[in-house]
Amino acid sequence: MSRRTSLKLTDERERQLERASEIVASGSDDDPPMSVVIDAALAHLIESEQNMRDARDELDPVTIQQFNTDVIGLHYRTRIKSRWR
Repeated sequence: MSRRTSLKLTDERERQLERASEIVASGSDDDPPMSVVIDAALAHLIESEQNMRDARDELDPVTIQQFNTDVIGLHYRTRIKSRWR
């Protein structure tokens, strides 16, 4: 990950932050700071990825894929592909 001095907020990113803020807020009058919203989103991503990996030991691939997300993107190999022809 490269470090940058500023965070560019596109319209889509602004919408995502607003939606995440609504999820993190403790009530309709709460307006959490962006740092809290970002921290919560990062913690959730890390926890979700670990939960999915742990569940792989107990559940079949079809069930795991029902809960998979584009962000986590766990993949199961469906065939073996040789690197040699």
